[in-house]
Amino acid sequence: MEVHFSMKTNDYNAIFVNENEEEQTEPDLTEQFNGDNYHERIGNLGSVITRRGDKVIYCLTIIGQIEGHYVLPSSNKTTKYEHVIPQLVAIDEDERIDGLLVLLNTAGGDVEAGLAIAELISGMKKPSVSIVLGGGHSIGIPLAVSTDKTFIAQSASMTVHPVRTTGLTVGAPQTFEYFRRMQDRITTFVADNSNITKERYTQLVLNTGELVTDIGTILEGQEAVDEGLCDKVTTLSEATDCLFDMISNGKDNSK
Repeated sequence: MEVHFSMKTNDYNAIFVNENEEEQTEPDLTEQFNGDNYHERIGNLGSVITRRGDKVIYCLTIIGQIEGHYVLPSSNKTTKYEHVIPQLVAIDEDERIDGLLVLLNTAGGDVEAGLAIAELISGMKKPSVSIVLGGGHSIGIPLAVSTDKTFIAQSASMTVHPVRTTGLTVGAPQTFEYFRRMQDRITTFVADNSNITKERYTQLVLNTGELVTDIGTILEGQEAVDEGLCDKVTTLSEATDCLFDMISNGKDNSK
């Protein structure tokens, strides 16, 4: 038996050909993807494929800080955009994958990298569901609301605050105008992909009565639902049930 490898979507795409080459068959995608390098793939990319019946979903984790153009210290838990972006393209183009489940526990990070990932997810043609576990803070909020359905665990929280920077800052009007425009990009994306208005989101961003050393608002579980950022307080099993239902019924259940 010959084995031919194709790099069309990712390294899990192998086509097996029988001896007389009259018939081509592909092994089960979950076995093919998870296989011998299962633990290595989880450790490096935080990804796994699972199935229910004939429906296959890709589980993507977004954890720690969103790493952008600069490499963070090795002691930091990070999600690297150069890893996630190709995965999302492969997921959306691979006919064997039916949906995307995003698990979020992030402190935020690079704004442009986070928005790039969020835009890709929101533009996918396949059903997608996210669930915030632990925390979905800062730029994690656009990532959370980018899916068709957004859920949050009862004990999880989301911190809404303005764009911040570290290091050298030029004290000129143009700098403040740049921050204002960047914040508006975030606010517009969140409002367009959730049930919160731009005006209300801006109020939460500029709240001065909650955070000691910053301005902003912390929303816990049901509060995030009440504000319109999330659709429901739920569990992992309910989130996956919703995704499989969306796959079976199309994207009729989307926002």
